[in-house]
Amino acid sequence: MHSLSKSVWENIYKPVFMDTLSFKTVSANVNTVTKKWVIVDAEAKILGRLASEIARLLRGKHKPNFTPHVDCGDNVIVINADKIRLTGNKMLEKEYLRHSGYPGGQKSTTPRELLARTPEKVIEFAVKGMLPKNRLGSKMYTNLYVYAGSEHPHQGQNPEVIQLNTK
Repeated sequence: MHSLSKSVWENIYKPVFMDTLSFKTVSANVNTVTKKWVIVDAEAKILGRLASEIARLLRGKHKPNFTPHVDCGDNVIVINADKIRLTGNKMLEKEYLRHSGYPGGQKSTTPRELLARTPEKVIEFAVKGMLPKNRLGSKMYTNLYVYAGSEHPHQGQNPEVIQLNTK
């Protein structure tokens, strides 16, 4: 027979339940998401680098409870959009195309013309291109507020000014 008593034998070979030791994955939903208001200053920032950081904030990828199918990003206010930079010859050679739907209805605009007319659109086009192309991406896009100058009407939300890691 075994030299161990029955109670010692049961304690040694007692099954371990992994449920008490494992960690649970937390999935965010509409009720558990906390949204902040942040201000990003676009003065002297490069357009593409700034847009990718803004898209990351809008998606919520900087948060530990990021969930891909939930709008868990922050509300982003961009100021000084008229002072954005483009590298190389993009100011003259890049084109924004649109079409009216009629034959011969394609029109194009350069960033220089767009900055002179509506400087907010340059950042909005860049950020929208970096968001998902579905209903969730459209919802995230509504959390972006771009202003040409340094003034904005969102003081009541107590936004926090953040510095992005762009060059």
